[in-house]
Amino acid sequence: MTSDPILDSRASWGRLGLALLISLIGNAGMWAIILILPDVQTEFGVGRAEASLPYTLTMVGFALGNFLIGRAVDRFGLAWSLAGSAVLMGIGYGLAMNAPSILLLSLAQFAIGFGTSASFGPLIADTSQWFLKRRGLAVAIAASGNYLSGAIWPFLLAGTLASDTWRTAYLILALSCVIAMLPACALLRRKLPEEAMARSEVAAAERARTTGLSPQMLTALLAVAGIGCCVAMSMPQVHIVAYCVDLGYGPAVGAEMLSLMLLGGVASRLVSGVMADKLGGVLTLLIGSTLQMLALFLYLPTTGLTSLYVVSMVFGLSQGGIVPSYAVIVREYLPAREAGARVGFVIMSTIFGMAIGGWLSGLIYDVTGSYQWAFLNGIAFNALNVAVMIYILTRSRPRASTVAV
Repeated sequence: MTSDPILDSRASWGRLGLALLISLIGNAGMWAIILILPDVQTEFGVGRAEASLPYTLTMVGFALGNFLIGRAVDRFGLAWSLAGSAVLMGIGYGLAMNAPSILLLSLAQFAIGFGTSASFGPLIADTSQWFLKRRGLAVAIAASGNYLSGAIWPFLLAGTLASDTWRTAYLILALSCVIAMLPACALLRRKLPEEAMARSEVAAAERARTTGLSPQMLTALLAVAGIGCCVAMSMPQVHIVAYCVDLGYGPAVGAEMLSLMLLGGVASRLVSGVMADKLGGVLTLLIGSTLQMLALFLYLPTTGLTSLYVVSMVFGLSQGGIVPSYAVIVREYLPAREAGARVGFVIMSTIFGMAIGGWLSGLIYDVTGSYQWAFLNGIAFNALNVAVMIYILTRSRPRASTVAV
């Protein structure tokens, strides 16, 4: 692989650092509703499944935004897309904090989720354009902003949630989006030079010939796999706070476990990024998905406080690198000029999996009175993901160790 003056350059790493900062703020919208789920259920007097509806609408908005904003990034660039999303999130938080019903809160959360998406898939896709040799690591770092946001904001908002209400916490988030994100977006206006784009396209085309799968078929398979892994992933991530409340440990302990899980996910993402640069995205994803399924099995017999902390950490360390690996696979085998749309579409599928899984786990809880069958449901969907990734791997011929660019 020959060197490139633009790809993997100092400017590329500087841009990645700024993207990570924006991601820390922008991705709060994905996790805030999880943090306040017990309070929302109590305030509106609804069941666990209905209380999960705002999260589900958040993830539906997040999913659609990953695809639609990803297409906008391909056409108009990242900076304008991020700026518009920051304003939308500010408005969404404002509407949510004044919502008088669970239905209106859910609609506001849809807007928050749509705006939040710009700080995930589209940001990851843009980052992938600026790297070739270290693309896996760069994508992992950009994606880590999502988990770091979920780990940091519970601590930042803990005092507010304890002394005030979740509505005050949403005011803080609204101001953060508008005041902090907008100036940072302006620094990402530069677009990738045409010659660097062309070199990246050559590398993707060379790898695509080794798969034996059409771009449409590969994209469809990745979408199915994404739904499977993220239905499984959503069970602990969405319901860990409520699960701890049911066991008598309280929401604060659940929030700590969520933060621990997400911090483990950050470490997993970084390790997976290095692995992807060595092994390729497909094998890296298969390893992560298999480990996630094993971690879900560990939750079944676990109810003790210490053991729950340990299992939550194990789960985080297992699954963190899965979603970024989809972006790596897309960029390894599919056209660079369609990165925003194709990465966005696959990530949209993973988010739909999270949305379905979050709601489905709540429904299973309401029907059965426990989360045991919800964990088993996640394991079954995880097995679907493993099967799809094994199929892709067996259909692909061995990758060459180098690709001439």
